[in-house]
Amino acid sequence: MRSRRVAWSVAAFLSTMASVALAADDPLKVCLDEDRPPLSVHHRGKPDAGFDVLLAQAIAERLGRPLKIQWFESKLDEDSSPPLEANALLSDGRCSLVGGYALTQDSLVAPGMKTARLPDFAGATRDDRRRRVPLGVLAPSQPYIYSPMTVVLGPKAPRRKIGDIGDLAGLRLVVESGSLGDAILMTFDKGRLIDNITHLVPGRDDLLGALERGEHDATLIDLARFDAHRAAHPDTAIRASGYYYPIGANRGYVGLASDGALIEAVNKALTELTASGRIAEFGKQAGLTYLPPREPAILGDVWTKIIQR
Repeated sequence: MRSRRVAWSVAAFLSTMASVALAADDPLKVCLDEDRPPLSVHHRGKPDAGFDVLLAQAIAERLGRPLKIQWFESKLDEDSSPPLEANALLSDGRCSLVGGYALTQDSLVAPGMKTARLPDFAGATRDDRRRRVPLGVLAPSQPYIYSPMTVVLGPKAPRRKIGDIGDLAGLRLVVESGSLGDAILMTFDKGRLIDNITHLVPGRDDLLGALERGEHDATLIDLARFDAHRAAHPDTAIRASGYYYPIGANRGYVGLASDGALIEAVNKALTELTASGRIAEFGKQAGLTYLPPREPAILGDVWTKIIQR
């Protein structure tokens, strides 16, 4: 009887070790947007680059697993839904984590529909583009970067002091329709800036190019987007004002709630990487203005906060 127990224990031990070894060989699959510099960039014939690429590599190293990035394309238009796209990618098993995810209550609620289409992704077939995926429930990691909105000034207003949105009065403003910047500028002080705002179509018009040409004086956009423009145009005549809108979102990873063990392991790795200063260093390497996460970790009702201001 004792010999049987010993044999069973040895078999169980070997089975556990085999499972651990298999898990270590199992790639950590992370979905990243292929065209969101300086966070993540994937261009054919060029090395993958960006802050989220460096961070994903470090996370995979901490977990003792090889990294596999699933690149996808998120459309910049009014009909796109980043939460549904992320959920579809995760629920379809394309990845276990989506990086660079804006952590807001709205983006983490249970989806209002049972299925959604996948965004275009590397390796997608014609059938992939047509089918709908049953959705799961999203769960966030702890945040690893703060992503604020900033006022960017054109060449005809480079020295304008901006300490609040009200300081934009009198300037020719430009913003993309349906964007967060649009909501902020249009609702400020009961619409005081409306007459000075020009709207452009996202994904069709060149917002920062129009600002560069002096057609407008200022805009309100995500800080990382200005970092990307500055990296691509070192001699740019537009500049960051240094003002950050006080309502901003942290970014982190998002996975499925059913994969809680992975989220826990990722949080541990993020804590260690933050303490060592490596996450801030990744931002510097990628040409990103790195700002550490701020409270609240998950932003509440963004639109109500904006309207109340």
